[in-house]
Amino acid sequence: MGKVARTALSGVLTLSLALAWPLAGVAQEESGAGRLERTGGDLIGYASIHHPVVGRDGMVVSQNKIASRIGADILAKGGNAVDAAVAVGIAETLTLPRAGNIGGGGYMLVYDAASKKTTAIEYYGEAPRAVTPDFLLGPDNRVSPDKVQSFKGVTVPGTIAGLYEAHKRFGKLPWKALVQPTIDLAQKGVVMSDDEARALASRKSAMSKDPKGALKVYFKADGSAYQAGDVFRNPDLAWTLKQIQARGADGFYKGPVAERLVAAMKANGGIVSMDDLAAYKANVLEPIWSTYRGYTIAYMPPTSAASSVAEAMNILEQFPMEQLGQGNVASMHLISEALKIAVVDRRYSGGGPQWTTPAKGIASKAFAKERAKLISMDRSLDSKTLPGLDPHPFEGPDTTHFSIADKNGNVVSNTFTLTASFGAHVVAPGTGFLLNNSLGNFDWNPRPTSLGNKIEPGKRAQSTISPIIIFKEGKPWVATGTPGGGTILATMVQMISNVIDHKLNIAEAAQRPRVYQAGVDGPLQLEESIPEDLVAGLVAKGHKVERSQIIGSTQSIMIGPDGTMYGAADTRRPDSGAVAVRQF
Repeated sequence: MGKVARTALSGVLTLSLALAWPLAGVAQEESGAGRLERTGGDLIGYASIHHPVVGRDGMVVSQNKIASRIGADILAKGGNAVDAAVAVGIAETLTLPRAGNIGGGGYMLVYDAASKKTTAIEYYGEAPRAVTPDFLLGPDNRVSPDKVQSFKGVTVPGTIAGLYEAHKRFGKLPWKALVQPTIDLAQKGVVMSDDEARALASRKSAMSKDPKGALKVYFKADGSAYQAGDVFRNPDLAWTLKQIQARGADGFYKGPVAERLVAAMKANGGIVSMDDLAAYKANVLEPIWSTYRGYTIAYMPPTSAASSVAEAMNILEQFPMEQLGQGNVASMHLISEALKIAVVDRRYSGGGPQWTTPAKGIASKAFAKERAKLISMDRSLDSKTLPGLDPHPFEGPDTTHFSIADKNGNVVSNTFTLTASFGAHVVAPGTGFLLNNSLGNFDWNPRPTSLGNKIEPGKRAQSTISPIIIFKEGKPWVATGTPGGGTILATMVQMISNVIDHKLNIAEAAQRPRVYQAGVDGPLQLEESIPEDLVAGLVAKGHKVERSQIIGSTQSIMIGPDGTMYGAADTRRPDSGAVAVRQF
């Protein structure tokens, strides 16, 4: 090595060493600050790989960044969290048609800062009055997928009733102002993203079965698919929204929109009637309350199965999850076992008005303590070693979620769905929105295995949808929820454990790899990013392990003690986005 080269190298080493000392000090300071930040983990320092969007004066986190911006704009104009929720819920009908909807239903938790009360609004799909026990069955006496994926599989949609009920109780801005952004966007057009273009193109075959409705709305006039970057317009949806804008919920459930829906039903074998639509009401309920390691948690009441999440958390509370660590064999084993028990006990969940779920019993500490006794750290439970237990004596995937918080402390956690991705793949001509296929969610078995979910007229099916709000020192701390069908319970359990047991920041908690226990005797599914060397340890405990695609897609907000908001949009969905009203 020449003299010049040695001199240069010496200079680089000297500079590197000089820089190393102050940088190490900075890292230590930031790490210490992260530990002192009691809102959850290292929020903005260098101890975490993933960091949330930091904002003030309001935050909207959803699976679609365009809808998030619409909601944040409503907050910036003086609207509250419920106003923004209405705007986001309506916008996603246009921007996220696979799941965002006015043709489906869902569940909303609302924390009202003025009264310091939390309200649950259930607006899930309702079975039409004309349904019969064999309506969706095929010649083999099993549910016919072709019937479910058609106008026959549609329940009475609840989304507009739910959003309107929330606004009537808690809204601040005029209803008309909340619908207008999507009307404008439907007329002007929205630029098709790569993800949405791919998702729509993959459904051409299914939508081609409804050429006058779904195919006409979501494909070009020549039948070709929209490409990324194309402008997608939906004038029929704009027409529907104008009816809703002018008349509120009546604009959907009565009048021209309802008439078009029922006409399409009659023409295609569906059974939703004008009377079904006119009679639909959102249910305003008290949340199911529980705690986890000192944190109070509001869960959705039935027909949501969120009480099963509470049961799983109460079971995990019997074990030292923090000491065991996150993402290892022991913690994954315990999560799997708790989920198996919760799945068995879900047989007591069902829909009203015909069935009353013993949700408080399922969510009780005493019930979970008894169920936790079944768990061994050495071996995995199966159907032979997992007996049922009646919770009554203890009484005392494509969906989408959004979380919203405003500057005055109001919080909304909302999950809604069409059930299948793109629902029934049908559109009533002239309306511009997809309809759900939620009628298939009932237990159609001639001998139902679920006590409370057998098909009955006017009944609402049970659902795994589980939006939650976690409270810290009496104030909302975390709002979160996820799509994912049967994986929802597993995703929520891991999110709660991640922020409370493992003290991860909200973005880190969302991005950590997940597991899902598929039934009692089914496989323990691991996301691809979980290291292969952990599999042997799980197999040794008796787990049947297989790799999975992504599990869930949480859209979450954590709120600091000073009111600073931390938004985390799960990157498992490419177009998701957290948008703050003000970042500095």
